[in-house]
Amino acid sequence: MALSMYDFSIPVLKQSLGSLAAILRKAADHAENKKIDPAVLISARLFPDMFALAKQVQIATDQAKGCAARLAGVDIPSFDDNETTFAELQARIEKTIAFLDSFKAPQINGSETRDIVLQLHDGRSLEFTGQDYLLKWVMPNFYFHVTTAYNILRHNGVEIGKRDFLGI
Repeated sequence: MALSMYDFSIPVLKQSLGSLAAILRKAADHAENKKIDPAVLISARLFPDMFALAKQVQIATDQAKGCAARLAGVDIPSFDDNETTFAELQARIEKTIAFLDSFKAPQINGSETRDIVLQLHDGRSLEFTGQDYLLKWVMPNFYFHVTTAYNILRHNGVEIGKRDFLGI
């Protein structure tokens, strides 16, 4: 059985978003147990020129919802980037998963050759086929931000490990 664009995208994104949500729950528990202001973790970053935890989660969810929408040829829902609590970050992940759940395989399958143009913040645009967009843009970017969120929390003492990242 061949794997489809749907198989390579929606279930994979949902699984990792579920893992990210579980990691954030552990971070919230850690903050409460250690009497740490949750804002300290939410604003934590690995290096001064890197985005903080909240922005890592925002970008990961943006990559997921953008992927599904672009591959299906529908509008991308806009989320305000204003989350400042673990509950708000969880809600953002839940909204993203709900959006991913709204897609059925036929909406995504066959998008391998769909023309996708991304407008970057610096004014440049990138052109992809659907397959290249998924495999060479979305997945590397998505995993970069999920991994960085994990690393920020691990660096700050949250007891998480590889199994948490993998969701097993």
